[in-house]
Amino acid sequence: MPHFIGADCIGCGSCKAECPVDAITEGTPYVIDPDKCIDCGACAAGCPVSCIVQK
Repeated sequence: MPHFIGADCIGCGSCKAECPVDAITEGTPYVIDPDKCIDCGACAAGCPVSCIVQK
């Protein structure tokens, strides 16, 4: 189940830096490509505002 970045995203880029498969693109909020996401959870662990959840 891929992860989703919620509206509380502050655009810091921590999640993008943590993603091992480059599944996250910049935006407001950042966006996770569900076809690339391998559900490792690295992005959620790196998020300072805990706005990344599984969908």
